[in-house]
Amino acid sequence: MRVLGASVLSMEAFVMGFAVLLAMGEHSGGALALGGALAIALLLNAGLMKKRTGWVVGSILQIAMIGYGYVVPSMYFMGALFAALWIAAFLVGRKGEAIRAELLRQKPLK
Repeated sequence: MRVLGASVLSMEAFVMGFAVLLAMGEHSGGALALGGALAIALLLNAGLMKKRTGWVVGSILQIAMIGYGYVVPSMYFMGALFAALWIAAFLVGRKGEAIRAELLRQKPLK
């Protein structure tokens, strides 16, 4: 579960970095600083995925990424796409962990 979440966050950080490059020509330093801070927060949060707070903070960052669409309009679409991937990572990861727990319960590792 955490590997999928960390992968989504890492890719989002790169996309956010490219969005900051798109915003460079048209927007003020505040919008650029916000985008840079968001990219760094996404990357740092990928390391927190072992804990429940990583999922909570990651969900908040999904909303912030969609909100960056105010600065770069294409980020509305990209943010929504990554939010869908975030939800899929959570659901698929949870299902995978349940299957793994069931297998370990049936046949413990040696």
